[in-house]
Amino acid sequence: MTDEDKAECERLFKRFDQNGDGKISLSEMAEAFKAFGTTASTEEVQRRMTEMDKDGDGFLSFEEVWEFNTANPSLMKEVMKKL
Repeated sequence: MTDEDKAECERLFKRFDQNGDGKISLSEMAEAFKAFGTTASTEEVQRRMTEMDKDGDGFLSFEEVWEFNTANPSLMKEVMKKL
């Protein structure tokens, strides 16, 4: 992954970190799904959060989102196209 990829991921992260606290909450993740035009149940959003939340604190840090991005680059490219 390039520096440009990381900057793009950081821009995406900041867009969905609505309150600017440096982490994405479950409600912010649900809003992100809506922004992508995806209808997801609360359970689906929770499942995705759990997949990505490596430290188990109930929030997504930039590092966790970046780790997901590096493991799933084609998925993240599709996300970026929708924004």
